[in-house]
Amino acid sequence: MKTRRSCALLAAVGLAALACAARAEVVGLSRVASGFVSPTFVTHAPGDPDRLFVVEQRGTIRTFDRTTGQLSPQTFLDIRGLVDDAGGEQGLLGLAFHPDFQTNGHFYVNYTRDPGPGLDRTRIDRFTVVNPATDTVVSSGTRNSVLEFDQDFSNHNGGWLGFSPVDDYLYISTGDGGSGNDPNNRAQSLNQRLGKMLRVDVDGDDFPADTVENYAVPATNPFLGTSGALPEIWAYGLRNPWRNSFDRDTGDLWIGDVGQGAREEINFQAADSDGGENYGWRLREGDIQTPSVGGPEPLDYVGPVYDYVSNGAGQFGGNSTVGGYVYRGPDPEVDGTYFFGDSYPRQLWTFDPSDPDGTVQNVESLLTPNAGSVNTPVAFGEDLDGNLYIVDRDGEIFRIETDALRAGDYDGDGDVTLADYDAWVQAFGDQGSGLLADGNANGVVDAADFTVWRDQYAAPGGVGVPEPSSLLLAVVALAATRRPKRV
Repeated sequence: MKTRRSCALLAAVGLAALACAARAEVVGLSRVASGFVSPTFVTHAPGDPDRLFVVEQRGTIRTFDRTTGQLSPQTFLDIRGLVDDAGGEQGLLGLAFHPDFQTNGHFYVNYTRDPGPGLDRTRIDRFTVVNPATDTVVSSGTRNSVLEFDQDFSNHNGGWLGFSPVDDYLYISTGDGGSGNDPNNRAQSLNQRLGKMLRVDVDGDDFPADTVENYAVPATNPFLGTSGALPEIWAYGLRNPWRNSFDRDTGDLWIGDVGQGAREEINFQAADSDGGENYGWRLREGDIQTPSVGGPEPLDYVGPVYDYVSNGAGQFGGNSTVGGYVYRGPDPEVDGTYFFGDSYPRQLWTFDPSDPDGTVQNVESLLTPNAGSVNTPVAFGEDLDGNLYIVDRDGEIFRIETDALRAGDYDGDGDVTLADYDAWVQAFGDQGSGLLADGNANGVVDAADFTVWRDQYAAPGGVGVPEPSSLLLAVVALAATRRPKRV
């Protein structure tokens, strides 16, 4: 069993919050923001360590500072005039930032729109931020269409989109068109965008004369050149892939596909896949034959890595799966754990993808909020540091907490903030650890140095703030020299 050494000595130099934890584990939820209207997703932008972006179904995106918990008084994006927000499964459903967002300012949204009576469409648009580091409002006039397609019915819109960390292409999940039993057999048809995972290159344009279609088809897409097949299709046989994610470390794709009435399922695609997987719907629901319209396993079939009883009771049943994320945050002992859940009834689960014989764990009893309540989880999200969040339909955002200390998180609240920097400066000043308190070299140690310190030393990939064992050596060295300098 792991222990943290000499906490008393650390407390003696003003770091009493470095509590000794016997073993890192999930310990609860912290409500980090509230007051949203029907939120559907939360995410971060590349290169932006502070802000989180919350998608609201009605057609707005709002931001809050995760270090202070303060909501911006300004709406980041407002496209309510474009979005069909009639409720149900329609509205603004997905958001993804371009990997080069800090350079080009591009981000992409997935929403439904109503072009007229009896018509429903899914639209993917690009918007552009003029100054990514400072802008708090984006003009709707920067909109540029990427693609659009018809929906058969109002439900099963998918809605997720995300950039792969392996190839930087944009992946778009689409539902089967709606109703029940996929009546038009869209998911198994390669000449339809519905019921698919699409893969497009948003940095190219194979349709220069088309004002709606503005993307290129990657040369390695599996159905490129196949007669009768749409070349942007990457995988197929999906019913309603509502929430999906890429593992930021491995590039693996996880797909949470909402079932019909028999099974809910989690699908998996390895980062080195050549695409073309058939996840089975409508022939298969989960890993069984779909009642009434099912059949044997189809060509190129790939079964789920986990499925469970739809409309089931108990700790391992549900009605509407919510795909989650593989945890890659600051706790090394939780690293690699896949978090996911279900909306109806509320369920929160984990399993270890590296253990094929592992058991799904119900972690609801461990994830007790410090405020508010998770009534209807509809999405998971991730910040720049890899911390995971749960979006509650009722308007609250919660961060999943573990008992491991983050590098630089001296007060143990889960974030590296100005208070942690102050504690570090009090303990170490500008010597002992080799890190300079005056990070911006203006001759004054003050709050402005916090950002430099955090980004260079406490952020993932940075030099690293000393962990407890290293801190002991620095404490001894400082004790032999002088009292620590204070801000």
